[in-house]
Amino acid sequence: MSHDAGGAEILASYVVREGGDWLFVLEGPARKVFTRRLGAVACSSLVDAIEACDEVLTGSSWQSDLEWRAIGAARQAGKRVVTFLDHWVNYRERFIRTGIEHLPDAILVGDHYAKAVASRVFPDIEVMLVMNPYFEDMKHEFSLCYEEVRGGSARRGLRVLFVSEPISEHALLAHGNPRQWGYTEFDAIRYLHGGVTALGGYVESLVIRPHPAEAVGKYDSLIAEMQPLARLGGGMPLIREIMESDVVVGCESMAMAVALIAGRRVVSAIPPGGRPCVLPHREIESLSELVARRDSQASM
Repeated sequence: MSHDAGGAEILASYVVREGGDWLFVLEGPARKVFTRRLGAVACSSLVDAIEACDEVLTGSSWQSDLEWRAIGAARQAGKRVVTFLDHWVNYRERFIRTGIEHLPDAILVGDHYAKAVASRVFPDIEVMLVMNPYFEDMKHEFSLCYEEVRGGSARRGLRVLFVSEPISEHALLAHGNPRQWGYTEFDAIRYLHGGVTALGGYVESLVIRPHPAEAVGKYDSLIAEMQPLARLGGGMPLIREIMESDVVVGCESMAMAVALIAGRRVVSAIPPGGRPCVLPHREIESLSELVARRDSQASM
């Protein structure tokens, strides 16, 4: 059971590695993810799948209540249900809709950071640490892509990739306030544009890659403001776009963790006044700290 792209990537990798017989209940971005990874898959209705299956595996979504409904239906039918958590934030909120909480029998996580958080948030639920199948697939894909990208066009300066997230939409849906965390994705991109020199060296390009959940054209006017530096990305796979960049910038996107796997420099562009980046990876730099350092050196 899957809707959002992040969870779908992990579940699709998990299914490919595990094999076996599966029934698929897919909606939204998850359909494209599974089709790209497994080819055409036949989808069942939620009711039919719950009735026919022995066990249920779900992702977790903020855009949809599919997984929430699946967990509730599975528990009611006496079927064991396991959820694979794909990020490091908002764990409790993933299982609540209209004030009602549906929790799985067990939770899968792909790293020690997530296990520590999930065990703290859900002390009465079994939390199991497994190899993150999506990250393992990314390591393999990056190794295949390395030689091809290394022989690409010569660079005049840094190529910066911004991996976006629908932060304001998520905040509005969850809290009724698009600025719940003190900033929006537009604030972050503008802050990056204004502070891009703090990355060090001449910046050749700024590519803004929309999140799969974001509407077409969402960033058109913003990119027009930032000419000639900025352009729209997303026309190639995430792996390739990361490999063709020198610095990957975002706020709290899972794509930032993927970029670390690729050996790229990763920076969080959350502007001053915003909630600090909650990603647990120590390698992620803070743009606000880089800007402060640049300004301090300039004043000397």
